[in-house]
Amino acid sequence: MKSHRIAVIPGDGIGTEVCRAARAVLDAVGRRHAIDLTYDEFDWSCARYLDEGAMMPANGLDLIRHHDAIFLGAVGAPGVPDHVSLWGLLIPIRRGFEQFVNLRPIRVLDGQQAIDLVVVRENVEGEYSEIGGRLYRGTPAEMAVQESVFTRTGVTRIVDYALDLAEQRSGRLTSATKSNGIIHTMPFWDEIVAERVAERSSVTMRSEHIDALCAKLVLDPAQFDVIVASNLFGDILSDLAAAVAGSIGLAPAANIDPTRAHPSMFEPVHGSAPDIVGRGIANPVGAIWTAAMMLDHLGHPEASANILAAIGSVFAKSSVRTPDLGGTATTADMTLAIVEAL
Repeated sequence: MKSHRIAVIPGDGIGTEVCRAARAVLDAVGRRHAIDLTYDEFDWSCARYLDEGAMMPANGLDLIRHHDAIFLGAVGAPGVPDHVSLWGLLIPIRRGFEQFVNLRPIRVLDGQQAIDLVVVRENVEGEYSEIGGRLYRGTPAEMAVQESVFTRTGVTRIVDYALDLAEQRSGRLTSATKSNGIIHTMPFWDEIVAERVAERSSVTMRSEHIDALCAKLVLDPAQFDVIVASNLFGDILSDLAAAVAGSIGLAPAANIDPTRAHPSMFEPVHGSAPDIVGRGIANPVGAIWTAAMMLDHLGHPEASANILAAIGSVFAKSSVRTPDLGGTATTADMTLAIVEAL
């Protein structure tokens, strides 16, 4: 039996509910595939921030540094500004552990493969830098400056990761840009993409301006396979694509350090959804699919595929749907259906 130690951070809102669902599925598939998962749960959240003034303790990264993976439910709550909750927990983990790949697969889950693509998002620099500031606060001359940071190392490694993935899939790569309007960073991005693609004869690349790409993703998502994008563009594209595929509640994500020098972190895309917290109707599929991605990363591709097949079976062979998908099933109903399908 293979053992793994997982740091679980349920976080805020529906995070606790979807983490519970994901753990139920992980335990079920673990029994089938002889995988022993030990969970260490941490209460890092907006509730902790309101009580103690910090989303996580000062030595938080050291507490989870030696886990095999991190599973996060959701971050964010009314009463705590989003920039406080994200920069107090999610972003320090991503950057402290050099999780420079944000991997977001998008797929129709009813057996029809009209949409089956992956967004590869640069995860630690780009538009989400810490460089900038505010000046003349509270006066008519008040101003804010936010700097984007694109490094050759950062762009090269995310493009190379996307190229590797494209080679494993269809050999098609789309690069999201906006070099017609953003004069420095996006031409720099385009140049590095072109350099890296030139070394991969098996990959065909097309470059799309982000505004046109969003429109094409809505109108004809089947034309795309692997999309590589900067931090901001990738964030927007993956949420958009998830909605096109049916619901943001279906969307998984992984924050990966491909070098494996640090633990990678796995989290569904949907966020804390404070409007439905406690009602038992959150869609657990995004978290369960995220759990499958975690198992694959930990070296259990068969167990991961087993979970995805079970999810697909529920969608193809049953009417179990949570309210975001037009149904009446509860979180527990959907979880049980997937466990039974295993």
